[in-house]
Amino acid sequence: MRPLIRRAVDADAEAIAALHIRSWQSAYRGQLPAEFLNRLSDELENRTNFWRSHISTAGVGRHEIWTAEVESRLNGFAALGPARDVDAAGELYAIYVDPERWSQGVGGTLLAHSSDRLAAHGYSAAILWVLESNARARRFYERAGWSTDGGAKIENLPDGTTLQEVRYGILLGQERKNEA
Repeated sequence: MRPLIRRAVDADAEAIAALHIRSWQSAYRGQLPAEFLNRLSDELENRTNFWRSHISTAGVGRHEIWTAEVESRLNGFAALGPARDVDAAGELYAIYVDPERWSQGVGGTLLAHSSDRLAAHGYSAAILWVLESNARARRFYERAGWSTDGGAKIENLPDGTTLQEVRYGILLGQERKNEA
């Protein structure tokens, strides 16, 4: 079943926050400390407020948040806008799918939509950052035509957890259709 893609609204904030937490807890298990991942559930209220704030300002400065629904349930979301560290490029800030919907086409549909939206804003190229150790996500992006571009960074979370990330890029309009 093809997901329905629509703009996020304020009422989606809690579902987005909960999905964000579930996705991290599943995708990063074995890659980030278990204690850190387990504590994410305690952050639902803070993450809900974060997403509510970002949803309410989406559309300003070409920032957008989109959701993917299957059977009237939010199963994925993406946030996009101008690149933070590459001039004249768009950036996919976040894309997460409910682990129960992995490999069912939700992520591929959301990724293609996000790329189309960035192109609609006039960007000819886009970037995203991915955890270096996240082989599953890296394969997903590579199947869609994205490739590493040499960018790398280390993010330090407030609890001291270190994230090693690599940057992927794509020329918009060059994506391959992702069937996963």
